[in-house]
Amino acid sequence: MSQLRRRNTPVCLDLRSRGIFDAGTLSRQNLKILRDIILQDSKDFSKVWTKSSKSTISYESGRIYFENYQCCYSSLPSEPHLLYELRKRPKAEKIEDALLCQCPLDKRLPTPSDEKPSLLALTANNWLYRFSAETGQELQRVYLSPHHKFRYLGWDVSQETFYVKSIQNKMTSTVRQAGFNQNTLMYLAVFNIFPLKLVGILEINKSVFGSTVIDVVLSQGVLAVSHSSKTVRLYSFEDILNKYMTKTLVLGEQCHSEGVTAVGEAPFGIPVNIHINECPPVLFEVSCFDNGVQIGGHPWHYIFTPPHKKHQGSFHICSVKDNTLAKNGIQDMKCCSLESDWIYFHPDDSGRIIHVGPSTINVLKIHSDSQFDETDSQFDIAKEFSITAHRDNAATQTSVTSSGRIVKRRFHQLDDDPEQETFRMVEYEDELDLLAVVEVTHREDEGHAHIRLHDNHTGALLKSVPLVESWDVTYSHELFFDRDTIVHIEQTKNNNFCCHVYKINCGKTDE
Repeated sequence: MSQLRRRNTPVCLDLRSRGIFDAGTLSRQNLKILRDIILQDSKDFSKVWTKSSKSTISYESGRIYFENYQCCYSSLPSEPHLLYELRKRPKAEKIEDALLCQCPLDKRLPTPSDEKPSLLALTANNWLYRFSAETGQELQRVYLSPHHKFRYLGWDVSQETFYVKSIQNKMTSTVRQAGFNQNTLMYLAVFNIFPLKLVGILEINKSVFGSTVIDVVLSQGVLAVSHSSKTVRLYSFEDILNKYMTKTLVLGEQCHSEGVTAVGEAPFGIPVNIHINECPPVLFEVSCFDNGVQIGGHPWHYIFTPPHKKHQGSFHICSVKDNTLAKNGIQDMKCCSLESDWIYFHPDDSGRIIHVGPSTINVLKIHSDSQFDETDSQFDIAKEFSITAHRDNAATQTSVTSSGRIVKRRFHQLDDDPEQETFRMVEYEDELDLLAVVEVTHREDEGHAHIRLHDNHTGALLKSVPLVESWDVTYSHELFFDRDTIVHIEQTKNNNFCCHVYKINCGKTDE
């Protein structure tokens, strides 16, 4: 591969013309070259753009959204520029939530507009819009309901199926007039994307799922139901569709049995066509603290914190197959900090686990004690590598007053002490295969942040990028590392927001 990197453009074009490189190979080769360029000592990240806003700012896939998704900038050029601006909407029609949809590469779609990225936007008056992500042109609209107040968008299967979730129903006079049952918690509307196609609307009823139901999400074909009793139960959404869907609805077509002139059009919207009248079979159930459970790994495992007080601060890793706790499956950093540590399955699909604390990041691997048969084997959680922050504990135990008197501290230092290097977040850049770790140190009454770039497989520190703006830990922050671009979105004083964009540039000329 090193020889291929040194080949010049005519040689690469000649190889491609003879079919030696396919598109995928060329893309991977280009990304490896970009990674090498970014990690060179002579290349630095420089701030090229800053923009403030009185409302939240969002970023995804090279697009920066301002003013509740009304205004979109592209971060792909050397300096971000305006892509489009939607018409101003009254408060009753403001955009509540949005999803960016990337077109699939493996199938032919009905219209040319389907083959380009689009933005799904849910408005306060229950309209679901599909806009062109490049021009802001309206491509499609669906009216959801005159009764159920929908507010949230989420992916079931990323870039394939999404759902729209209503707010939880309260038994107000308006709700009673609409004929709602007092046991109705919320509604879910489910759609396929590219082309936009309705799957159906279902009601989440407490008389079916239990009186303690407090929330529902749809993920990877699984309906996850959370209870106030600190229990999470999972159900197969495919089985629910097969058993409880009463009719197939098509957007734009009439549905006389429900008194709807056209499905998805005002004033009737979409009728409920999935009626669950009994509790479906439970696929999986776990009691956990804060209703938090994650499923992933190879083979399947789940991560949770048991609901008992003695287990708070620890994470348990168990097999989905038989609920067996893995060897070394209790991960506890025993942090003494204001903010707790967090854990999640690595987004690179390697099946690994990332455990992040104030001063340590552990990347863990699920190992089997059998090389041949995993059916009866015991699984072990092993540390693949660790990333540690620099700590000068000795220096912080004493301080010198203005009069020159040395004062010794009598209390234990916090793991996230602002005067020490502290890890604040971790991002994974999948195309460059790098971990971006935000490390913050408080100096001269300001927080100073560095973005540390680590090798995803060894944890080796490859580059450190200082941010120009200060990092105030008392406000929320988001950081995105996307190829040659770093985007930092921060909340500032008076509940304002600011977006900073950094680009890789060339320093001194390479010899």
